[in-house]
Amino acid sequence: SKAIRFFPPVVTGTVITLIGISLLPVAFGWAQGPSPTADDFGSATNLGLAGITLAIVLFLRRFTRGFVKQIAVLLGLIAGTLVAIPFGVTDFGPVADADVVGFPTPFHFGAPQFQIAAIISMCVVMVVSMTESTADMLALGEIVDRPADEKTIAAGLRADTLGSALSPVFNGFMCSAFAQNIGLVAMTKIRSRYVVAVGGGFLVLMGLCPMAASLIAVVPRPVLGGAGVVLFGSVAASGIQTLVRASLDKDNNVLIVAVSLAVGIIPIAAPEFYHSFPENARIILDSGISTGCVAAVLLNLVFNHIGGRERDAEDVTHPMEAGDEITEASRAAAMP
Repeated sequence: SKAIRFFPPVVTGTVITLIGISLLPVAFGWAQGPSPTADDFGSATNLGLAGITLAIVLFLRRFTRGFVKQIAVLLGLIAGTLVAIPFGVTDFGPVADADVVGFPTPFHFGAPQFQIAAIISMCVVMVVSMTESTADMLALGEIVDRPADEKTIAAGLRADTLGSALSPVFNGFMCSAFAQNIGLVAMTKIRSRYVVAVGGGFLVLMGLCPMAASLIAVVPRPVLGGAGVVLFGSVAASGIQTLVRASLDKDNNVLIVAVSLAVGIIPIAAPEFYHSFPENARIILDSGISTGCVAAVLLNLVFNHIGGRERDAEDVTHPMEAGDEITEASRAAAMP
C-alpha cells in the first residue's frame, strides 16, 4: 500500500484500461459458448443469444429510469435466459437434482501439508494476485468518487489474503478480486458497501444451498457474454476517460501509456509469447494486468521521477490529489 504514491492518473488510467481490455476476451468467449470443443461453439444461435442480451441491456439503460435502469444487467440476464429456453441451451436438470441444503466438509482432501517448494510458488502467485487486487481497488475507488489511499489498499489486501487463507479450509481456491464487478458498479451506480455486504451474505447462503447455486449456473454462457460486453467495456471506458486527463500532450506520458498497454496486451494477443520461459516466470508474465501495471509504474518512475528533471505537478500527482479530474472522468465513464 505504500506504493500508492507511484500511481498517478497516467498509471491508474493505463491499468484500468488494461483491466477492461483483459476482461473483454472473457465476454467474447462466453458469447461463443461454454466449451471450445462443443459442436455449437461460435454458432449463430449462441452469438444471437449474446446479441439479444446485449440489446436488452442497452434498451433498458436507454429507455427506462430509476430502479429498472439500475438493474438493467440483471433483467437482461433473466430475459436472455428465458429467450434461450426454446433453443435448448438452458438446462434446468441440475437444479432438480441438487440438494436444498448442503454443508462443505472442512479439509475434504486431507490435512494441510507444508512443502517449501509449494509455499514459495504460492507466495509468487499471491504477489501477482495482490498486484491485480490493488489495480482493481484503484479502479473502483475512482468509479465511486473516493480514490483509494494507503489505508484502503492495505485493508483490502488484508481481507483478500484472509479469504485466501480460509478458502482452502472449505476446499476452495485462493481468493482473487473479481474485476468484472467494477463494470457492474459503474453501470448500476450502486456504490454502498452495505449493499455489497448484504450481497456477500446472500452468496454465503447460496453456498449452503446447492439448489440455488445450480439455478444461477443455469444462465447460458452466451447470455453472460452479451451482458459481459457492456460490463467489461465500461471498465475500459473508465480507464480511457482517466487517461484523457493525464497530460497525454506530454511525450513522456504518451510513451508510458503506449509501452505499458503493449506489454499488457501481449498475453491476450499472443498467448504463446512467453512459451519458452520457465513455468514460475509464466505465472507472472501470463497476467497482462500484472505485467502492464509493473511496466506503467517503472516507466513512470524513469520518465517522471528519476533524474530530478522538471515535471508538471499533474505528471506525478498522487491519486488522492488528482481528485477533481479523476472523479470527473469516472463519472463520465459511469454515465449511461
